[in-house]
Amino acid sequence: MTDPADHAQAWEELLATARRTVADGLVVGTSGNVSVRVGDGDRDEDLILVTPSGVPYDRLGPDDLVAVGPDGTHRAGTLTPTSELPMHLALYRNTSARAVVHTHAVHATAVSTLVPELPPVHYMAAALGGTVRVAPYATYGTEELAENMLAALTGRTACLLQNHGTVAHGDSLAQAYDRTAQLEWMCRLWLTAHSVPGLRPSLLSDTQMAEAARRLDGYGRPAPTR
Repeated sequence: MTDPADHAQAWEELLATARRTVADGLVVGTSGNVSVRVGDGDRDEDLILVTPSGVPYDRLGPDDLVAVGPDGTHRAGTLTPTSELPMHLALYRNTSARAVVHTHAVHATAVSTLVPELPPVHYMAAALGGTVRVAPYATYGTEELAENMLAALTGRTACLLQNHGTVAHGDSLAQAYDRTAQLEWMCRLWLTAHSVPGLRPSLLSDTQMAEAARRLDGYGRPAPTR
């Protein structure tokens, strides 16, 4: 069984992350959503805490916790879970995700309308698993969108949703958010470079990306002790 104290702390962290997406300009109003998995991985006992549908994040408090089971069954709260719940649940069912951040970030959404994948304009794409793909468009909140997202995320921890936004997952809310912010920054970088008349941005080769991935492996982890 999960501890109610863990639920309260996770909900507080989830709200802080959701509010940060607004403060950093990654979402407008009630667009976008955030979730976190609480528990030890037991598919029956774990809870998925998720932002509710249609409520501004600054109006949410400790008593507004919304939780579902990994199968989507209602577990706690009176508010309706986000309409993108199928997308979040698909990630928890099919990946090792412990947290998910979905935004409508402007530059990333713009890129999603232009290309089938974000061109490898910066080596930090390697930190997301490689060149970031664009999932084909599907109506929001549908299983089709969730399936398209999963395909685009194969071997990746973030993707773009065509004419829609971004999805990133991680081992924690902090990691999922950082990946979201990195993706938006890379999209802004590519759009800026791509907009210069008469010039085309240089792109990294597969070999260069592989070397970046090798060097990034373990980045940020504590140094081994002797």
